[in-house]
Amino acid sequence: MQLPPLLFSDLTLLFAVGAITLLIAVELSSSYYGQTNLTLNRVKLKTVAYIVGLLFLIMVSITIFQMLPE
Repeated sequence: MQLPPLLFSDLTLLFAVGAITLLIAVELSSSYYGQTNLTLNRVKLKTVAYIVGLLFLIMVSITIFQMLPE
């Protein structure tokens, strides 16, 4: 069984969902919302979330640039 090809728009959606999920995880893992027993390194998780969000913004800007008339 062969999988369908992964399109540029699919990657953009994947990065968007990943960035939102990671940013929500960073905010919910803070001790401000109560006692947490998570052993996450919040600095590294926040850094990864920002990188994935930046990748999403780069891919959106590439998509917009491709739509512009020449």
